[in-house]
Amino acid sequence: MPPFPGARLTAEREDAPKAEPVEGAARARLFGAICEGRVGGAFWAEPAEMSQSVDVVIRARTSDEAAESRAEMRDHTTLCIACESSRGALDKSSFDCPSDRDPWSVLSRTKRLIAHGDDEWVALAAITGIPVQVVSAGRFGSPGDDSDALMDLAAQELSQPVPDPFSAGWLDPLAAAQLLSDWRRSIDANRGLASQKIVAACGISWWKRDEIRRFLWVPNVSLRIVSNASRALNAAEAAGGALAIWPSRISASLVGEAHRRQIPLVRIEDGFVRSVGLGTNLVPPSSVIVDRRGIHYDPSGPSDLEDILATTEFTDGLLDRARKLRTMIVEKRISKYAQGSQSDTNVAPRLAGNRVVLVPGQVEDDMSVVHGGGGLISNLEVLKRVRQFEPGAEILWRPHPDVDAGHRKGAVSDADALEFADRIVRKETMADLLDAVDAVHVLTSLSGFEALLRGREVFCHGTPFYAGWGLTKDFGQVPERRGRVLTLDELVAGVLLLYPRYLDPVTGLPCPPEVLVERMAGEQMPNRQSWVEPIRRFQGKVMTRFRSQSGFKADT
Repeated sequence: MPPFPGARLTAEREDAPKAEPVEGAARARLFGAICEGRVGGAFWAEPAEMSQSVDVVIRARTSDEAAESRAEMRDHTTLCIACESSRGALDKSSFDCPSDRDPWSVLSRTKRLIAHGDDEWVALAAITGIPVQVVSAGRFGSPGDDSDALMDLAAQELSQPVPDPFSAGWLDPLAAAQLLSDWRRSIDANRGLASQKIVAACGISWWKRDEIRRFLWVPNVSLRIVSNASRALNAAEAAGGALAIWPSRISASLVGEAHRRQIPLVRIEDGFVRSVGLGTNLVPPSSVIVDRRGIHYDPSGPSDLEDILATTEFTDGLLDRARKLRTMIVEKRISKYAQGSQSDTNVAPRLAGNRVVLVPGQVEDDMSVVHGGGGLISNLEVLKRVRQFEPGAEILWRPHPDVDAGHRKGAVSDADALEFADRIVRKETMADLLDAVDAVHVLTSLSGFEALLRGREVFCHGTPFYAGWGLTKDFGQVPERRGRVLTLDELVAGVLLLYPRYLDPVTGLPCPPEVLVERMAGEQMPNRQSWVEPIRRFQGKVMTRFRSQSGFKADT
């Protein structure tokens, strides 16, 4: 497990189950998952700086052993990895590297490994198919062991159950490899290339900074979160890395200056399964997006999500996981900010034979509306359009919770809304509403994606991230970059498994989405800023009353 900062692991643990032998097809799947995920050993460590591939990698322990190995291997291009005391003058055919480097960055560039039998690299090389010479006996091998024997020992070691960091239970080896792979993907994304490592951040609200530090963690890097734009740019430039920004909280001048100074920008935004409670009530996010190309809600340019959806070869294992996650979200009635009720009784029954359509309101100055609305931002105008498209349907209007709470722009008076909608629904959760309707009309709302998970028809009047992949009826302008037709589970795999980051609110560890969904369903969502929520709710009520008394109109 990587040394994540601030982790809160359980002190109690169930007795470990009996280890089951990993054989045949199960062994092949496990070895394949480890190689594909590039996990095992200190996989989170800095990659080795190797200018070329080598014939032999030697894992020496002392300077004398390193010197002897160099002499024996003088006819080969040799990389000697040893303790720091062994490093010294080398001949032209030899390379040195610190011992605490990511093993996969080295093993991927060699034809042979020489190491001691208690070295994890022996098992990793054997699994990968690299010939190994063992120089002393240990748990992973003994002198004279061939590749079959080393693979058997590796399988024996890997058959042991692994402590589940999110509970008092245990993980089977394949699940452990999958978790480590998720962690590696996040760490690698934060590290990027040498000049792309995230070293500073700007535009991060004070109440979510602890979580952002965990989301963006890279070993041996202290992330500087700076409020002042100039100081943030200077910090990133001085450290020779990238600056992470929250787009809605930074100016266009910062972006322009970063481009002028060639400082890479990484955009951060709330994830799609975020929290129980609203961001405007200062509930920190348990999921975020980290995008180096652009951002998912701006169709004017490419984003990491578009690249994932357009180019990923979705494996059967990934699609099976996506299907199970989709089923879990629907069955546990999870949406972005909440869990739905456990029955359908919260939503008034429809009239017999009626087509029921949901129109979710949005924050009118939200970045997804500004960038993806195609010039349409008015909630009232969207309602008018839906009535034109659905003249005989029963239309449900759902005001956005942040707008209703008085924190954001986009209010539509009930009287105005009821000129086009049949009912206004406020108390019902989004999960409950989506279960009760036939179709959803959205501008760019995430509710459209949540409706797809539940098999509902979705009509997009703007260009949300899930439009243009063959699963929605699109009225907005869709970029040509989205020409690929996806299945629902391919969309889910990209949107919920490969693109976002998740953080377990209980342990403080990066976690798979399945863990966060379970926490939300089990109401295990502690909020360290809970003292602020009553203040924010009171503030919202005051703003709502002020707007109503001052003659505030939805279109002003």
